[in-house]
Amino acid sequence: MIVQIEGKLVSLDEASCWVQVGAVCYELMLPGYAVNRLSGQAGSTVTLCTMEYYEGTLGGGNLVPRMVGFLTKEDRDFFDIYTSVKGMGIKKGLKSLAMPIERIAGAIESGDEKMLATLPGVGKKMAQMMIAELKGKLTAFAVETQTEGQPRAAFATFQTEALEILIAWGEKRAEAMELIELTCRRHPEIKTAEQLVPLAYRVKQGIEV
Repeated sequence: MIVQIEGKLVSLDEASCWVQVGAVCYELMLPGYAVNRLSGQAGSTVTLCTMEYYEGTLGGGNLVPRMVGFLTKEDRDFFDIYTSVKGMGIKKGLKSLAMPIERIAGAIESGDEKMLATLPGVGKKMAQMMIAELKGKLTAFAVETQTEGQPRAAFATFQTEALEILIAWGEKRAEAMELIELTCRRHPEIKTAEQLVPLAYRVKQGIEV
């Protein structure tokens, strides 16, 4: 089984990409948030964690091999659990991941049915099933921080967006989370990622205190 691919990003569309490894070019299906993160990176080298499955029915004799790409191993592990929900297949699962998995995991753990229902292809009934079947299983994937030893709720949407931007610009996830938390504590008036990201860098550089 192929578990990771590193190569040149040849092309990217709304649901998949082509990655060239030597003389071989692989087609990988992608979750929506990954498409957004890879946008503008055509021609550059990318590394994707992968999973393989067969599409079709065994009895019909028309099984098509497919490969799915994820930005990290943690995202792939999340997807394994996420698609265990009854009625949440591979394609539906990929389509529904229109925002970072940390935000979705946080919504499931906090029982935010309204937010989950807005995900592509989910709806109210599926959102309820996701919470019923997955709550308590995704705490390791939710964006959480600690304040004086007490757990804090998942990041707000704008904080998660800022986190993804900082990671895309080369920051390590744990350090970026700490930086966002520190910046928001110092500036509770911040409400958008556009405000948060540049200010976070100023805090990091010691310019803004």
